[in-house]
Amino acid sequence: MGLNRDVHVEIGALILDGFDRSIDAEVVSAAFTAELTRLVRARGLPVAADVSASTGLPALEPSTSPEGLGVALARSVHAGLSDSAPGRLR
Repeated sequence: MGLNRDVHVEIGALILDGFDRSIDAEVVSAAFTAELTRLVRARGLPVAADVSASTGLPALEPSTSPEGLGVALARSVHAGLSDSAPGRLR
């Protein structure tokens, strides 16, 4: 029997150091949200994951598109969540 659970992820701040100030933060945010949602639905989420200390995001080229940046960041956050807890919530 599958469980239908709502998951809420809150990102307090996302600092993009070294990127052009004109990068569209709303596009980055939308791509990040869409990709993280897709990954959680497809692969689950670790139980009681805590990324409050997560700082190991990948190095990205400053020319990365806002969409590409959002997707890359979401994949990194999900990978960090997956590595931080032994159990998985599916």
